[in-house]
Amino acid sequence: MGMPGQIMAEDFDTNHAVIELKKTFQEIRERFLVETNNPEIAWHFARACFDLADISTVNAQKAEFARGGIEAAERSLALNSNSPAAHYYLGMNIGELADTKRNLSALKMTKEMEREFLAAHAIDEHFDFAGADRNLGLLYLEAPVFFSVGDRAKGRLHLQAAVRLAPDFPENRLNLIEAYLKLGDNAEARKQLEELEKIWPEAQKQFTGDAWALSRADWNKRLYVAQKKLETASKVTASPHATK
Repeated sequence: MGMPGQIMAEDFDTNHAVIELKKTFQEIRERFLVETNNPEIAWHFARACFDLADISTVNAQKAEFARGGIEAAERSLALNSNSPAAHYYLGMNIGELADTKRNLSALKMTKEMEREFLAAHAIDEHFDFAGADRNLGLLYLEAPVFFSVGDRAKGRLHLQAAVRLAPDFPENRLNLIEAYLKLGDNAEARKQLEELEKIWPEAQKQFTGDAWALSRADWNKRLYVAQKKLETASKVTASPHATK
């Protein structure tokens, strides 16, 4: 199988994308402080908090944004307990806060994340391109098996479900490729890489602009790493000395 080149053109400005995220955060924060009984504004602010927490490299700053997102999501749920978005971004912000901790409290948070993603999934499994399955899959794969929710089999099933529900979203394919590589299933990883090549022309038209610049940059980087791993695996398999 011929490995694809760099699938996504480097035609985006991530610095400008970060500026736009900060601008959006300020605008939605102002509305959140005024429209205190609007569940939609509350979860949108929770998402804005997550976006800035996710790109923060300083733990104190990341934690501050995450706590703001948790508060906003909980406010949204108090107003509308059946909101998949509020459950979803509550789970996402809890995850960001957990990233700033390296103790038993972080393990406890994995169960809180699981609870919120399962709640979002039960209400709308399609939300954010099958985001609940995507995040459950990553959570189960990455969390410790002991004293936490880690379960590789469940993780793989949820990542497969995300691809099934939103097959044209590149993130879902990349997560599954990385999971198969981690589990040592190079054949399935290659199959998913081939599928990613097939969907990319249309995805390149859909996921454009500042809103997707940071994601596209991340996708490029991860794709390159996956390609190199599969190339190395292919060379080792083809080598006459590979089994010696």
